[in-house]
Amino acid sequence: MTRPKCYRNICGIPDKNYFKPRGIPTLDLEEVVLNLDEFEAIRLADYEQMYQKDAADRMNVSRQTFGRIINEAHKKIADVLVNGKSLNIEGGKITLNETRHCRHAKKHRSGRNT
Repeated sequence: MTRPKCYRNICGIPDKNYFKPRGIPTLDLEEVVLNLDEFEAIRLADYEQMYQKDAADRMNVSRQTFGRIINEAHKKIADVLVNGKSLNIEGGKITLNETRHCRHAKKHRSGRNT
């Protein structure tokens, strides 16, 4: 039996949360869902260029868990790009942490999202 997932701290909900190839109707595309914690891992590690340990501390997870989150996010993004799928960013067990570090996401007042 696996342990239940802990809530992961994220900076905020992205303003733009849906991407698709141009010229193809949404109904004709397979959709990949990138959870909000996976988006945050991409933002911290790839965009902010933080070390995994520092990013893991920011998200309130272990370095090993952060590694699993970022690997899954990279696989999903690669699948979208290689196979021409749409990408929807939503969901996951998260806690919004509105701090000075949050510059690139729209802030919401709700505490948790599932």
